[in-house]
Amino acid sequence: MTVTTDGIQFRTHIHRLERLNNMTYLEIPKEVVEQLGSLKMRLLCTVNGSLTFQCGLMALGEGRAYISINAARLKKLGLKFGDEAAVMLQKDRSKYGVEVCEEFAELLRQDDEGNRRFHLLSPGMQRYIINHAGSVKSSQLRIDRSISMLENLKRLPEGKEEFRDILGVKK
Repeated sequence: MTVTTDGIQFRTHIHRLERLNNMTYLEIPKEVVEQLGSLKMRLLCTVNGSLTFQCGLMALGEGRAYISINAARLKKLGLKFGDEAAVMLQKDRSKYGVEVCEEFAELLRQDDEGNRRFHLLSPGMQRYIINHAGSVKSSQLRIDRSISMLENLKRLPEGKEEFRDILGVKK
């Protein structure tokens, strides 16, 4: 492990978590977790100096943590289960800890009540909404999702918001 002004650099391997459908992850050693000081932070993870993505740490036990890494990212990196990777972690200083699509950002600028209600939500709930709004390729679908979620949010009682209700999913 090397600590620099840019972040913390270390080497680790690609593992699988069988209890979560063989999800692949980067193991974060105890020493790195201790250096970061907390599991409760958003990070920028750079793998092999070529791919950077926003993430959070999940507890793995014995002071260790993990960062999930999906199949598309592994393919981009040319990595697979068992391979070693160079990792650099930096604190994510962005407002939400995830990239906000322009359609959702614009709607927040235009809808004062939707903006107010959105900012009353927990950071995790905000990230869920932002990710859902931006997870489709079509700009029109991003607009439609953004409008639908903010309209649903405004109809819900404050403090009683659940992601399913914001999505408009029937229980």
